Parts: sequence; structure tokens; C-alpha cells
Amino acid sequence: MLTTSIKIGQHTFSNTHPCIIAEAGTAHGGSIQKAYALVDAAKEAGAHCVKFQHVYADEIIHPRTGYVPLPGGDIPLYERFKDLEQSPDFFSQIKEYCTKKDIIFLCTPFGLRSARELHSIGIDAIKIASPELNYVQLLEEIATYKIPVIISSGVSTLSDIDKALRILSGLPTVLLHCITAYPAPEEEYNVRVLNTLHAITGVPCGISDHSLHPIFIPALSIACGAVMIEKHLCLSRKDDGLDDPIALEPQDFSKMTRFISQLAGQSPDAIFATIIQEFGKEKAEKALGDGIKQLAPSEYQNYGRTNRSLHARVALKPGEIFSDQNVAILRTEKILTPGLSPELLPVIRGRIVRTYIEAGEGILWHNVGDIKTNID
Repeated sequence: MLTTSIKIGQHTFSNTHPCIIAEAGTAHGGSIQKAYALVDAAKEAGAHCVKFQHVYADEIIHPRTGYVPLPGGDIPLYERFKDLEQSPDFFSQIKEYCTKKDIIFLCTPFGLRSARELHSIGIDAIKIASPELNYVQLLEEIATYKIPVIISSGVSTLSDIDKALRILSGLPTVLLHCITAYPAPEEEYNVRVLNTLHAITGVPCGISDHSLHPIFIPALSIACGAVMIEKHLCLSRKDDGLDDPIALEPQDFSKMTRFISQLAGQSPDAIFATIIQEFGKEKAEKALGDGIKQLAPSEYQNYGRTNRSLHARVALKPGEIFSDQNVAILRTEKILTPGLSPELLPVIRGRIVRTYIEAGEGILWHNVGDIKTNID
């Protein structure tokens, strides 16, 4: 029997009572008072959870990543991530404030350090972002926590999803369909894939929506059985947060939660009728798609770059040995070369560097020599 509900802490969510996540991300900008304001805004807008991101730049990208095009313009991403780094105590304070406000605290780690720090402060659930879906070492770490896992599946294939869910097998898990593009085109969302993913995996499914309209994609996802909806929240789109240009301001977030509450529990046909009346049949059918899980056109070129791969932390010379100290599992982004899959780290560890690798570049098979044996 397929699972259609998920319990987080003392709260149970289902396709008739979907969980609404306000993705605050790093919109706090390092200010605990702004973080509290985001919690307040999420609660007042009707969200059940508010989610932040625990960022350490070195866990995500290499300093040589350079400028990355984001909604707010070209951003020197490594330096921006460095500016957003916060201590575990920062998130512990937010968690305590969430408890006081009766809203679930969620947070996304991007590596082993941030995951362990979140685990140490005591969390009811944890969120994995789409680019970390193939970060097997992170998933294996999180699997030991024995708490619910919410995992986004943007810029991924069915094979990637299957590998991730096998690692998390036995844990309460929600799979969020997502398009890793900012903003995501509504017509590419292929919302019917929720039914496909649920049928194939047996886990509850939902949607992480990066499109701009406050209710269109979330409403379609309810019609397709979503148990969870995640949408970015900001205090103002004029703020300078990384995701603020595509986030909903509190008024629009409230509009979304009210609309969802009206639809939840109705039959799919009744929900579709409401959506068609509001947006038109042609627009709705385009966004519903064919239900076949495949990379969306807007994210296709990011596959292998947004996801994790093996990179040289420092410049590596022929004759050196690959180790955990000089190999990192990072997102490639735009200007560097993607490397081998993270699951191959144990394979190359201890082997000789065959050809020179510039710092930050991906490690490929032609760079990898034989296993080290009695080399002085």
C-alpha cells in the first residue's frame, strides 16, 4: 500500500491536509532579528513549517566558481556564501523561537559539518536540496539520524532518485518534485509527475515551486495528490537575499495558503474545475504535462553542474595521492569542469594523480592512475 502521509514531530500531513513550507533560506542575511521576522511572517501567512539553510561555503562550491547568474544579477557566489555563514547557536535560537511560535523549524544542510551541527541542536526533520540528491555521503550521514527526510528532486533522473531513496530506506521520507531554474517556467512543471513518482517510489510526494505565481502550480499539485508544498518567502522582493526576487511576499504567501486550504480535501476533478475556471484549460494542461519524469528544458544544461561531483580542493600534481584532504564533493556551477560522481570517492581514494589538475576543477578518469603501492 502506498504511503500518503508523513508525520513531523507531533504533526501529521497528508494529501487532504498538506504541509506548507515557507522557504526562508538565507533571507535573514545574518540578522537573528530578521530571521525572527521571517518566522513571524511564515506563521501569520499560514505556513506549517519555516525552513532555513545552514551554509558553509566550502561545503558547497570552490572559491574559483566565480560569478553565477541568479535572479538578482551575477553574484560572486563563494564570497556571498561566506558572508552568510552562521554558527549552530544562530539556528538553535531560531529553532527555539519557532517552538515559541508553534511552527515547525526546518533547515537544509549542505555537507557533513552542517548536517551534524543541525542534528546536535535537535531537529524533528531535515531537508535535502536538489543539488545534494546525489551526495551519497551526506545521505548516508543523515540516514543515521532516524528522523523524517524531505528531499527535492530537481535536475535529477529516476535513477538518481532511486539511489537516494535506497540510502534513506526505512526513514519517513517525502519526495518533492522541483525544477532547478530560477524562476521556473510554469509550462515546464509537469505536475502530473507527482502521480508517477508516488506510484514508482511508494513515498508521499509534494512540490517545491520556484515559479512566480503564488497559487497556480501549488493548486495543480494539490489536484495531483501533493502532501507538501514548498515556496520561497521573503519580507520584501526589494531585499537583497539570494532568492528574494523569486520569493513570495507575506501577502501573496497568505493568498497561497488560503487557496490551498479551500482546495485540500476536494476531489481531483473538483480541484481541476476550479483551476480551469481561474486560469484556463490550455494553461493548466501545459503545466500538468505528460507525467513522464525527465529533466525540464530549463534545467537540462545544469545536469552534472548543479549536482555534486568530485573536485580538486587544491592544485594536484602528477604523483600525488588522492585523499579526503585534497578531494571535495562540490557543486560545479558554470565555469569549472564537472568531475566524477561522489559515489566514486572510495574508488579513487589512495590512487595516484596521473595528470595535473588545477584547483577547483573536476576530477575525471584520465586524471586517475593506479593504486598507490610502496611509493616513497
